[in-house]
Formats: sequence, C-alpha cells, structure tokens
Amino acid sequence: VQLQASGGGLVQAGGSLRLSCAASGRTFSNYAMGWFRQAVGKERVFVAAIRWNTGNTRYADSVKGRFTISRDKSKNTVYLQMNSLRPDDSAVYYCAAGANAIWSALVDDNTYDYWGQGTQVTVSS
Repeated sequence: VQLQASGGGLVQAGGSLRLSCAASGRTFSNYAMGWFRQAVGKERVFVAAIRWNTGNTRYADSVKGRFTISRDKSKNTVYLQMNSLRPDDSAVYYCAAGANAIWSALVDDNTYDYWGQGTQVTVSS
C-alpha cells in the first residue's frame, strides 16, 4: 500500500489549500482514511477521518467548520479542503489508512496501518 500526500504550501492567514492523498496497492472498501498533523516540537494529532465505504466523517474540534474531508472512489484519492487557515494550522500533514477501524478509534494514530510521507502546510500571519 502506498499513500502519496500532496498539495501543501505557503498561504496567508484566511486562505485555503486542498491536500490530496492518492492511495494505491489494494482496495480500501473496509478502510478509514485519516489526516493527522504534526507541528514543530509537538505531537502528531488527529485532524479528520472518513470511512471509505459510507463517506461518514469525523473532525477534530479545532478544524470543524473550516476543513472538509472527502474521497473520490474513482480516483482512489482522499482530499482535505482547508479554508480560513490560521497560523496555528501550520504543520506537516499526513494521510493514513486503517482497516476496520472503529468509530471511537479514528482519532488515535495507532488505528492506522499505512501512512503517507507528509506534506508541509505553512500559514503566515
């Protein structure tokens, strides 16, 4: 399984970015796909997750109403649309895939079996 994250960059506060995570190597029908982020000197934290089959989503409180996770089954790709970006959103963003993940565990990075390489998001004030 390979997860290829892209779309990061430098943006001003209030701006938008869309991250992509291209998945390959297997079918993901029973998987949950997640986005996590890690700021410099901080632990990796949950951002958002989506169940591949149902499209059900879950968000960290800090991004609710600003970020949207989605998936395109035909392209085997997961997206993270980030609007109203703030300087504290700056981090390396990672996508991840976890098989048969239970809902309550989607926020836990131990739930995920596969990880992408990360893409840097920098929000300037």
